Amino acid sequence: MFSVALVLAVLIGYLATGMASGDVDWLTLIGDRTWSPVNGAFGALSMIYGSAVVCVLALVLAVPVGWSAAIALSEYLPPRFARPLRLSVELLAAVPSIVYGLIGIMVIRPFVAALGDVPGGDSLLAAGIVLAVMIMPTIVAVSVDALSAVPARYREAAYSLGLTRREVVRSAVLPRARAGMRAGVLLGLARGLGEAIAVFLVIGRADGRLPASPGDFFHSLVRPGQTLTTKLAGPEPMLAGTSGPYFAALCALGVILLLLVAAATVWGTRKASDRPVKRGLRGHRAAARMRIPRDRLTTLLRMGALLLPGTLLIGMLAILVTRGSSALSPAFWFSPSAGAAGGGVSDQILGTLLLLATTALIALPLGYGAGVLIGTRTSGTTARVLETLTVAIGGTPTILLGLAGYVLFSSAMGWGRSWLAGAIVLVPVVVPVIALTTAGRIRGMPSEITESALVLGLTRAQYIRSVVIPYTWPATLTGLLLGLARAAGETAPLIFTATVFFGAPALPTGIVNSPVQALPTHIFTLSQDSGAPEAIAQAWGSALVLVLITAVLLSLAVAMRNRFEGARRWTT
Repeated sequence: MFSVALVLAVLIGYLATGMASGDVDWLTLIGDRTWSPVNGAFGALSMIYGSAVVCVLALVLAVPVGWSAAIALSEYLPPRFARPLRLSVELLAAVPSIVYGLIGIMVIRPFVAALGDVPGGDSLLAAGIVLAVMIMPTIVAVSVDALSAVPARYREAAYSLGLTRREVVRSAVLPRARAGMRAGVLLGLARGLGEAIAVFLVIGRADGRLPASPGDFFHSLVRPGQTLTTKLAGPEPMLAGTSGPYFAALCALGVILLLLVAAATVWGTRKASDRPVKRGLRGHRAAARMRIPRDRLTTLLRMGALLLPGTLLIGMLAILVTRGSSALSPAFWFSPSAGAAGGGVSDQILGTLLLLATTALIALPLGYGAGVLIGTRTSGTTARVLETLTVAIGGTPTILLGLAGYVLFSSAMGWGRSWLAGAIVLVPVVVPVIALTTAGRIRGMPSEITESALVLGLTRAQYIRSVVIPYTWPATLTGLLLGLARAAGETAPLIFTATVFFGAPALPTGIVNSPVQALPTHIFTLSQDSGAPEAIAQAWGSALVLVLITAVLLSLAVAMRNRFEGARRWTT
């Protein structure tokens, strides 16, 4: 767990040092909406309001659909249909945030512009819709796991009473899966609070916007706004330097954001209550003539919700293939970029692969060590605390990791833009995934294996080397691929530490002042020039390449999961 503690120490130390470099008036920061560094005014109320509104909008849109889709996957579909649909959900979860931002620019902004008669369509509503699409796969995936964990005997007992499927789900399954499903919502909320790039592209980034009255609230939804993450992802962290009141205020925004994400993560991962469920079976009380129509209507709604993830994936792929058709040419993959928006993306692909390979080499031993510690050396409260800390690191906004890396590596250590600094700031993204999948595999190890090792008199080191490693390496490798699939799409950390838009060689020759070009930041830069058709075409082509790389990593992870861990039960 040294790696987890180190990340926490560096992040907290960075924020604490930054706040200590200037006076932070917390009452003004939280209670005032005026943000004007020129005048020395640092009020974040409008950003806090924007973050809250965007996240609430996302939850209102994503939770009903996500829960309904999860119930349909777990309780209604046979395995031959459930597995490919779950794979589509996992693919959506791995789509890079910059691609969601491009979809928001193309689809969501025009929709909001027509709905609210707003030029451009940048608004809180657009950001909320984009965020809802992003967090829905997380809600579905975690909720499916929670529903599948409900023992079959509860369903069998409910069916033996003559209950319909709707009544079985409502009375026997949901009461026992509610804690896990709530965890999916709150983990999705943690990701939503920390998302920067996708929201950055569609929110408009207007400071000081608050509704003048309760009646003005709905009008404000279709107007530009600002969130904590979009403020930190903008140019101001680079302009604020590394000390003074301006920098201290930005670090204070990071503290607020980190506390919000930590609260959501801890609440979502807390241990479920062991108290017996007191809800009775209520569905049988409905009038007999209404039970069957209600059951059919509920089935229709849940199956309709299940179609949405697949439809989103197909629609997203159709848009990517249509708008990014240049990526279908081999020349686009194997030729370097030319000018502002010409040529191919070979240098960006090499830079991305270099960052991922370096991140994997650093993260694999750290994540595996943390997973073994959680799974073998701890128990009870200590294990839950360590696991919660690991999940909290995984939910840390990557924009904060990027800013901390910029101050530590680029400024304090004098590295400037460095590919190694970029790989290091991506490590905290990958380590928690490896650690949690490894710990889960260890906990699922049959007890007779451990008992046999103890009977043979193996030391702990021999036990780990001879028993734990052979048993857990498939899960560890799966976690590594899943973590790399997420890291491949991270943009915010690389902007501050590792990448440039042009001028860097395909492969660096050193560490200090040795930037690379990478696909996520290349797409982000091109998407800012939305008025240039050639730049947008290049951005879509680059996005398709990035999605294909991510899909390959995720497909390998899913194949390994199915091969080594066996098919899971998806239905009753």
